[in-house]
Amino acid sequence: MTSLSPFGGFGLGLRRDHYRDFLEGDVAVDFVEVISENFMVDGGRPLRILEQVRAKLPVILHGVSMSIGSAHGLDRDHLARLRMLADRIEPLWVSDHLCWTRTSAHNSHDLLPMPLTRAALDLVCDKIDRAQEGLGRAMLFENPSSYLSFPQDEYAEWQFLAEMSHRTGCFLLLDINNIHVSACNHGFDPLDYLAGIPVDRVRQVHLAGHTPGEIVIDTHDRPVCEAVWTLFGRAMPMLGPVAVMIERDDAIPPLSELLAELDQARRIAAATPIEAAA
Repeated sequence: MTSLSPFGGFGLGLRRDHYRDFLEGDVAVDFVEVISENFMVDGGRPLRILEQVRAKLPVILHGVSMSIGSAHGLDRDHLARLRMLADRIEPLWVSDHLCWTRTSAHNSHDLLPMPLTRAALDLVCDKIDRAQEGLGRAMLFENPSSYLSFPQDEYAEWQFLAEMSHRTGCFLLLDINNIHVSACNHGFDPLDYLAGIPVDRVRQVHLAGHTPGEIVIDTHDRPVCEAVWTLFGRAMPMLGPVAVMIERDDAIPPLSELLAELDQARRIAAATPIEAAA
């Protein structure tokens, strides 16, 4: 199984609104990330565009449908199509979410929460092992936004992720916005989360916006808020070289606005020298 070398840089999600910008010019990013399922096809214009962008920039494949927390087995067809895409694009890495999305008869297309129990950990680790074997490479898994917890939980989420990474050899995609959202919804200290994450396993960071309220909702439809920028600044000294990305999935603004946010991420990272190796 191929392992993952650290990769430091700053990138954006490749969205249809900005295809022309990436095809016709040089965009000031170090990589792009795409939603894997949008390109798991035999051909067509989106895949051709992705291949053209890949000729210019490294690509990360980020999935939303592996359903690694489902009680049902891995979808073999999904895994086979993902392997074909990964072999074709040769991405920096392949990632997905710690969640479940489907039953044997229904796909919710939502990133649904799972109980953080020993039984769930065993199930998830077994499926990650199978997924990594099927893909022939180590994967990254992202911490989800959370809106509820289960009375039978036996781990804090950061403890679950740490044990999962230790047992399977997978790496982590640390979504700073999701930590903030979950901390607001559940009342924990986000710094406890950062302190409990195995920072040597983090390969990528997501930054995004959310909708505030009595329940904070992870909507990816607005700029990164000040609280998330502050938490990002606290996280960066703990991490080694990581790929930092602005994630916007709705209300897509002009590319210049996303690049301005990415510049802010660069400034914060430059102001917080890495101390993890000390």
